[in-house]
Amino acid sequence: MNMAISGDANRSAQTATDKTLDPEEVKRFTRIAAEWWDANGKFRPLHQIGPPRLQFIREAAIAHYKLDASALRPLGGLTALDIGCGGGLVSEPLTRMGAKVTGIDPSERNIAIAKGHSEPQGLDIDYRAVRVEDLVARGETYDIVACLEVVEHVPDVTAFVAECAALVRPGGLAIFSTINRTFKGWALAIVGAEYVLRWLPRGTHQWDRFVTPDELAAAAANGGLHDPRFAGITYNPLKDVWSLNPDTDVNYLMSVNKPS
Repeated sequence: MNMAISGDANRSAQTATDKTLDPEEVKRFTRIAAEWWDANGKFRPLHQIGPPRLQFIREAAIAHYKLDASALRPLGGLTALDIGCGGGLVSEPLTRMGAKVTGIDPSERNIAIAKGHSEPQGLDIDYRAVRVEDLVARGETYDIVACLEVVEHVPDVTAFVAECAALVRPGGLAIFSTINRTFKGWALAIVGAEYVLRWLPRGTHQWDRFVTPDELAAAAANGGLHDPRFAGITYNPLKDVWSLNPDTDVNYLMSVNKPS
């Protein structure tokens, strides 16, 4: 191979990685990987927001694909990709809903934890320690692509979402969730969650990496994903319960479609 061409290709790959992957963020989550399935540990907030996130995915998929909402496994026959799967908190319930799930994460430690938790339960999940770009290079596409609580940890949201969009098959569905860059988002997701309540390790989030709904929708449109629909996730401190809500000031989800 021509060395100049090879060098250009390597630099291009490195540039793409610099935009879509922050090694320090990967290290941060790898350090606490053993706690993924401890509902009272450092990932407690993700366990708490799990039900409304899964409700949103389920309802969006049923509406998009016109599925039977009363079915025990309504996502049967569909393929799903869980980007930034961590320990498998979303991959496992999507599998139980009937989807054929692939979970990816750049941390080999996270993937090991995910496999160690799912395999004893007989759950057939294709876990891989790879980056989004690796799947794009292989030409893989999925009926449902879920990317939850990831975009606020990447250097370039537009570049990252474009890679995610490439993995959605024509006519498919993508789901994103993140935190809004508002004063309320800073006060609750950083000051409250990290410093006051200590639900998360300090430094888990950076306010300037939070993403507004308009910014996320624009990034999705840039990648060919359209018809954004939003829902917020809000916390009721009296009941200690999180639920879907029209309020997108802090945590929110977005569904988008790729034209056939």
